Amino acid sequence: MTARKGFLLGGETVPPGARATVDLPVSVLSDHTPVTMSAHVIHGRRAGPVVFVTAGVHGDEVIGVEIVRRLLGLPALGNMRGTLIAIPIVNAFGFLNLSRYLPDRRDLNRCFPGSATGSMAARLAKLLIDEVVARADLGIDLHSAAIHRTNLPQIRVTPGDPDLMRLARIFAAPVILRSDLREGSLRQAAQERGVSMLLYEAGEGLRFDETAVRAGVSGILRVLHDQGMIPAKGVPRARRPSLVCRASRWLRAPQGGLVRMFRSEGDVVAEGELLAIVSDPFGEIDAEITAPEAGIIVGRAVLPVVNEGNAVFHLAAITPDDRAEDRIDAWTAELETDTLFDEDEIL
Repeated sequence: MTARKGFLLGGETVPPGARATVDLPVSVLSDHTPVTMSAHVIHGRRAGPVVFVTAGVHGDEVIGVEIVRRLLGLPALGNMRGTLIAIPIVNAFGFLNLSRYLPDRRDLNRCFPGSATGSMAARLAKLLIDEVVARADLGIDLHSAAIHRTNLPQIRVTPGDPDLMRLARIFAAPVILRSDLREGSLRQAAQERGVSMLLYEAGEGLRFDETAVRAGVSGILRVLHDQGMIPAKGVPRARRPSLVCRASRWLRAPQGGLVRMFRSEGDVVAEGELLAIVSDPFGEIDAEITAPEAGIIVGRAVLPVVNEGNAVFHLAAITPDDRAEDRIDAWTAELETDTLFDEDEIL
């Protein structure tokens, strides 16, 4: 039997049965400080798929960083088949500055596949594509809402891809949204290279959310088990199917003022139900925000101050047959009883 080869990344070779952190050089700052994109590689003794998990493409999305941190400490990864590449912080520039963007104000997730001679964002994008995505069979990209918004844990998949939908169901977040590819996104660039990718959205920028973190870790473990990379021991079972939503829309503030919200993320609402009231500072004018159709709130603003046209609620459409409220209640109860681990951009 031929011995398995080591895994080559960034000029370093990780032997079979070993794990290592590889620092991929990105840039040197104006004060001569080097910047790297650090990837942790777990290279199994036995053959299997290559899967990457990325977080921090937007520097303020710290929930994904925590998910990767917890994932890498789990015993379930100790006897892995195949190879896992985990990058907790793709955009170190934004992470250090507590910013979604890079120093040149570019959104990294609109700059893929990148260019070796382009902007700072383009160069970072190309590094990720060439060194990580091109070596992988499957990817999971972890995101949260931007600051001042929060998302119910959800998986977003490309419409019309049954294999990705199957993986999304295995991940078992409470909601699956069909989401078209965005020009310049990591998801689009990966698909163009024949690499399937799940996009996980949960929680709020610059904030931790225990439910969102647990759901993310559990989902990744389920996918790794499905790919034959880890054994069943230590992988949480999904006892409730995800709710697949056919479409979604943002409900916006009809006027500026102070918003009083009566519903939150994860709530199932009926057509015409009152969701919030926006009042002017003098208390003279109230404007209601109501649900235009039955749905589940998969995201919302968290600030009580809005301007006219601000996005307030992200509502995903459902049908009565979905029994969405029962599913969400069961999913929340299930997650709360799981063993505690040791630790959209909308304008």
